[in-house]
Amino acid sequence: MHMEIQSHQIESEEQLHKTAEDACNLMEEIYRAGQYPKLTIRRDWSIHNPVITGEMALPGAYRWFLMRELKKLLRRGAELTIHASRERRSMTDPALFDHADEGDWDITQKKLFLFSPERIDISMNRLEHYTGTNPVDFQRTILFTNYDMHVEVFHAMYPGCVKPGRPVQMPAYHHVLPDNKGVTLVNIGVGPSNAKTISDHVAVLRPDAMVMVGHCGGLRNHQDIGDFVLATGFMRADGVLDGLLPLNIPITPNYSLNYYLKEVLDRHERSYRMGTVYTTANRNWEFNKRLAVQEIHVSRSVAIDMESATVATNGYRYRIPFATLLCVSDKPLHGKPKLSGEAQHFYEQSKELHLRMVIEAMEMSKAEHPEGLPTANIRALNEPLMGGGE
Repeated sequence: MHMEIQSHQIESEEQLHKTAEDACNLMEEIYRAGQYPKLTIRRDWSIHNPVITGEMALPGAYRWFLMRELKKLLRRGAELTIHASRERRSMTDPALFDHADEGDWDITQKKLFLFSPERIDISMNRLEHYTGTNPVDFQRTILFTNYDMHVEVFHAMYPGCVKPGRPVQMPAYHHVLPDNKGVTLVNIGVGPSNAKTISDHVAVLRPDAMVMVGHCGGLRNHQDIGDFVLATGFMRADGVLDGLLPLNIPITPNYSLNYYLKEVLDRHERSYRMGTVYTTANRNWEFNKRLAVQEIHVSRSVAIDMESATVATNGYRYRIPFATLLCVSDKPLHGKPKLSGEAQHFYEQSKELHLRMVIEAMEMSKAEHPEGLPTANIRALNEPLMGGGE
């Protein structure tokens, strides 16, 4: 099983589309036959790095991404070669994790080849385990929440969505559209450990966007319960990724996603603040208030939660556009802790508008960028876009 593609032989968009489809079909066929497909790309316009190559696993799960990138390359005049590389490694092979170790990971690798095939296999398997749904059903826009109430709103908006068939740790729900242009909601539960776990695995699907849709403690005097917080930066007090990405690396959300979220907040005339979100791993941080408050003051944080910085940091690491829109559910520093009765009333008042506004912003993004947000601002200096200018 082998294919060589010369772009100069392609004469129309229809032929271009069919050529990319044939390439994806071959990669899927190779994988089903028990081997990893290997894609080699020659880009004569890239003086210093003309040939890039890598292996794939389960290419059907992110076929939309492969189609998009291959067509970009072919339009630029790239030459592609696809062949079977080596036998797929068993999921019970003791050496499996030796080939998925991020200690050997090149963070500047081309986005198309960022993950080893073993890592992709592992993550696809765990996505199904944790979310109860097939990775093929994940859409290009992925929202994370930790509240069943947002799931209820999602069901009301998309009654035909794909749902888990069994109880799972982080259930996922998918509003499936052609070319994976729908939206996925994952209820990740509480805490940075879950946030890291799910974003580690979702990353192999190469989504267009990850957005945290959660609640937070408001940290400023002039915030009310029900106000929103649009994150512009993150104070990483969660700790779970400190060994993988230094704390002195600035993490900021995608500008375009924040622009659309701000537009929607203004359109709905909602009260909100933009600023730093402080993410902690300590659910009872108020019991160690002095240390936390000192860091909050120094960082000028406007809200505190347990997931946002974790998702944002993995978005940065894996070069996925990300954003955070939170709703203030309590003000622990101002005599308004999260108490059961008041919290339940707040949730009922906020749940529908919160999720709908985020989805509305994502629709704006898709309308202006139907093939995904430009990602030049999340690339390494030596890592041009697959179809880009180096």
